[in-house]
Amino acid sequence: MTMEPRVLQRSEWDAWYDVLLSAFASEETSQERELYRSLTEVERSLGIWDEGRPVATAGLLSFRMAVPGGAVVPTAGVTMVSVAPTHRRRGLLRSMMRRQLEDVRAAGQEPLAALTASEPAIYGRFGYGLAARALSARIDTSRVALELPAPTAAEADGLRLRQSDEAASLLAECEAVYARVVPRRPGMLARRPGWERMPLLDPERSRAGASPLRCVVALRDGEPVGYARYAVNVRWTETGASDGEVRLRELEALDPAGYAALWRFLWDIDLTTSIVAGDRPLDDPWLHLVNDPRRCGTAVGDSLYLRPVEVGAALAARCYAAPVDVVLEVEDAFCPWNTGRWRLSGDEKGAVCEPTRDAADLSLSVRELGRAYLGGTSLTALAGAGLVAEQRPGSGALRATAAAFTSEVQPWLPHGF
Repeated sequence: MTMEPRVLQRSEWDAWYDVLLSAFASEETSQERELYRSLTEVERSLGIWDEGRPVATAGLLSFRMAVPGGAVVPTAGVTMVSVAPTHRRRGLLRSMMRRQLEDVRAAGQEPLAALTASEPAIYGRFGYGLAARALSARIDTSRVALELPAPTAAEADGLRLRQSDEAASLLAECEAVYARVVPRRPGMLARRPGWERMPLLDPERSRAGASPLRCVVALRDGEPVGYARYAVNVRWTETGASDGEVRLRELEALDPAGYAALWRFLWDIDLTTSIVAGDRPLDDPWLHLVNDPRRCGTAVGDSLYLRPVEVGAALAARCYAAPVDVVLEVEDAFCPWNTGRWRLSGDEKGAVCEPTRDAADLSLSVRELGRAYLGGTSLTALAGAGLVAEQRPGSGALRATAAAFTSEVQPWLPHGF
């Protein structure tokens, strides 16, 4: 019997969600389950059933994502994707991925689709390209000094910190800062109502001996200008010396003085000798404030995967670092409506992108377009890998287009979904 995706009914959510938990061998608390239930957009969720039992799941979330130039663009967040082990290699995943993209296109509201990948090798064949990476670090604060520039009188005036061992008590201050930083960095997601609860999830099984989640807020004249969410794991060596660590969950700030004050606070927490930070931007400013980068244990991992659903609307939704007028020949086997030639004309103020019959300057797949879209991956680097081709060598089209696609800051996804 043919099994096709269909829209989830609210009464089916528990059975559908249990398939997802089983696929990821996950445990959860009742608090987590209720949060995920409330955030699931049932009308945008798909399932596949076999003899009345769900065997595959996939959902979409209605996000708005920052893009180069500061616009916050409607984006379909692909999430909760799973196929039961008993039903692998039957084309179920492919059918759900296609149905999702067709539904997004039919709605006509979201030119982009994004996801985080449990297995990166899976999603390239559906046109998703790695658009943002994340930095992790284990900083030896007992041996690395934080060298902060002296704040100006204006920056220092009225700046103070407020700390709480209960992160939820400072939620309003944190969200006020977060909302203001979103347009500054491509890849950041504006939080819809309910999503402010996601960063506060703190199940005991995930603490590995650390404290419950804490928070510190930087205030200037009573107004929040930054915050950090963190936990502390106090440990002791055999000789009785303290050897604890600060686990940084989140840190955002509106200005350098607030940012520096938060890092200084974390650096100076008693009984700790290290800061463990995961999922930070590749160009996080603290990298320029330490005196010994070799003792900071940095590593880079993949984070956000992106694909244009509608090439023309996606390229017109962002701004460009330099004037650009280029014809792109795009190949998109999975969403053939994107295949063809597109003339992109734009600058730092905006852009238009429309189908054309003019000769192509560059050719690339939609996956490579997704990689370059947020400005974190150079079209020149992709050309060096043979993934972007300049159709008229020596024309300068590659150099000019690559310069236009760059971003002032590295793209970054602040939290998963």
